[in-house]
Amino acid sequence: MEFTGAGRLEVRITHLDVGKRVSIRRLADSGAGGAKFTDTIGVLTSWDNGVLLITRRDGESVRIPESSLVAGKVVPAAPARRRGPATDFEELTRVTSRAWQPVESEPLGEWRLRAASGFTRRANSALPLGDPGLPLDEALDRVRQWYGERDLPAYVQAATGAARTQETLCAALEARGWRREVSADVRIAALAPLADRDAEVARVALARSFDEPWLRRYQRSGAAGAHVAKVLGSGPSVWFVSVPGSGDVPAAIGRCVVDGRWAGFMAVEVDPAYRRQGLATAVMTALARRALEEGASAAWLQAEADNEGARALYEGMGFATHHSYHHFRAADR
Repeated sequence: MEFTGAGRLEVRITHLDVGKRVSIRRLADSGAGGAKFTDTIGVLTSWDNGVLLITRRDGESVRIPESSLVAGKVVPAAPARRRGPATDFEELTRVTSRAWQPVESEPLGEWRLRAASGFTRRANSALPLGDPGLPLDEALDRVRQWYGERDLPAYVQAATGAARTQETLCAALEARGWRREVSADVRIAALAPLADRDAEVARVALARSFDEPWLRRYQRSGAAGAHVAKVLGSGPSVWFVSVPGSGDVPAAIGRCVVDGRWAGFMAVEVDPAYRRQGLATAVMTALARRALEEGASAAWLQAEADNEGARALYEGMGFATHHSYHHFRAADR
């Protein structure tokens, strides 16, 4: 339904506007000093059970009871930047971590311990951003203990090509016998050129959630449990796409998380029988256009360093490596 306020103030948004960038005015206080109002601008991420969830440009989510609405409207997306995005390592790392959240996490000083029943190393590794609050050897012992309590191998995710403290940590881990297992490049690009690409997007279906056929196309899902749905569904504004194939399983899929000015692209998979038909480009283009509508202007993705096919595809789309990250596994004792 659509709400109408007193005077010229109107709430011109409905449940159909979920996913769009909106401006909301709500009643914050109606005490003795008179009515006080608060304005919020961001993406209308959901509208369920009488509560609106607005994700602001800085990634923060605000819950707003619909009973407090005074005015609201859909607003144009922020102007898209067509040159490469300027950013720093810590900003980008926090954005990427919000797009792939664990089932449980715990702080260790300024580090973050993350676990999701073993589903992907990203969601089951310690993220070291800052000081762990302990000498390094004691912090690493705590990492081993925490993951051991969950019957998981102990991993630390650290980066090269980004910050001196991360380079130092990588060297320290290797010196202590931690083994580098997997490396990936974090790539960034301007978003608008992706959306401008000439791609066949008519076949691409967008949704706020994934279904069982989508999950079957996603090659790293394994036996799907609640933890898989939790990780895949996490993020400020999440979108899933699929392209129908000849059978029940999609020919191609993708996932995008919009977080302020950033749009992250993940889980882009194409059936080998449908490769070299432009489906990966169509998936990326459809998601980029959706992200532009929500006000994003910069794009990021992660690709394993030895994936030559992905490297060629993404370099052709204008993605350049910002830094690389590595998963170090604790040595057996």
